[in-house]
Parts: sequence; C-alpha cells; structure tokens
Amino acid sequence: MDMKNNINPRVKITLEDNREITIELFKNQAPLTVDNFLKLVEAKYYDGVCFHRIIDNFMIQTGGYYVSENNIHEKEKTNPIFGEFQTNGFKNDIKHELGVISMARLGNDNNSASSQFFICSANTPHLDGSYCAFGKTVNQESNDVILALSKAKTVVVDHSLQNFPYPVITIKSIEKMN
Repeated sequence: MDMKNNINPRVKITLEDNREITIELFKNQAPLTVDNFLKLVEAKYYDGVCFHRIIDNFMIQTGGYYVSENNIHEKEKTNPIFGEFQTNGFKNDIKHELGVISMARLGNDNNSASSQFFICSANTPHLDGSYCAFGKTVNQESNDVILALSKAKTVVVDHSLQNFPYPVITIKSIEKMN
C-alpha cells in the first residue's frame, strides 16, 4: 500500500481509439515491480507502444514494440528486475484472473522482466506463483475492453511475433491517476 495516503496507485491505459483500462496497482504485493512500472509510466515509455501478443481466452501483452511507417520496431531495453513471485522465493498471492496485470519475462529466467506486461483475459491459474502479478482492473468497463481486445484478429509476423494483432492496437498513453 502507498504509505503516504493509504491508497493503492491507479493507472489509466488509453488506447488510440480512446477506450480505457483502469488498473489498481498493489505495491504491498510487488513493491519493486510497481515502482519499476510507475517509473516507466512517468517517463512516458509506454506511450505509442502496441499490443504485440494477443491470445484469446488467455492474455493481451504489450510494452516491447511500436509500429512506425508500417514497420514493427522494438522499444529500447530497460533494466530487468527481481521477479516478485512464489517460485522465486517471494510472497505474492495475487491470482492470475480476468483483469490482472502481470510482468512478462524471457523464458525460464525468473529475473528477466523489465518493461513488457500482460493483462489476463481469463482465469489462468497455471501462472499463479510463477509470474509477478501486480495489479487488477477496477471496473467492468475495463474488463470489457480487455475481453474485446482478446478477440482481435492476429497474424504471424515471424517466429518471435506469432500472435500479433492486425490491425495494430496502439496505446496512446498510460497515466498515473493518483
């Protein structure tokens, strides 16, 4: 919890078509992750990134790519952080369910999460304790946007981008609300 005012921080993700997803972040469950995420939000790192991996009835992932002049570009790398989840020796009991935001990582490297995150579009208990969940949507409207995004048509770009939504879905901004 944010000790200054006992209110968890909230962020608003605004898509280019002005749909919004509002998420409450649980700093008491994942303090390093929330701090890292908010640092990137304040630096406007996520403004203009696209969702690059969408799997229906599983999750929507973003934070690593943007599209410019009809070409996909990788965002500049950020420093990895410690994975705050049970199999990495950290107590975090947030369940991966619809609306939960969690850090993506490289394969089996528990401490490789940096900027990419995903939002669950279904209950995914097989991720519990193995990925760092750090927040959850605050309303049904946000969940409705996530569910709609999870139904996007996808294409195979190459071996690393096999579930890329097309047309492209871009984040206009992520802003801290409190």
